[in-house]
Amino acid sequence: MIVGLLTAHLCMHGITSLKEKRSIVKGLIGRLKSRFNISISEVEHNDSKNSAVIALALVSNDTRFIDQQIDAVINFMRNDGRFFLGEMERETFNA
Repeated sequence: MIVGLLTAHLCMHGITSLKEKRSIVKGLIGRLKSRFNISISEVEHNDSKNSAVIALALVSNDTRFIDQQIDAVINFMRNDGRFFLGEMERETFNA
């Protein structure tokens, strides 16, 4: 079993309330879950209006598939337009 992990920092400008930020983050999480069938959650900066950190995980028996899925998730987030992607960490390991 191979596990792929991605942690991504999201930077949002012009956000005036936590409600607005949560709307963006929850919408992103919902779309990523349904499109890529991954486990994903906001893991840091929950009370910050301008930033969020999300983490996602996926499991497969093929490292190439995990790399392709993570690349597709990153491209999807880059094309969103409501936030900027900051620092990202990705990891793949055998479990």
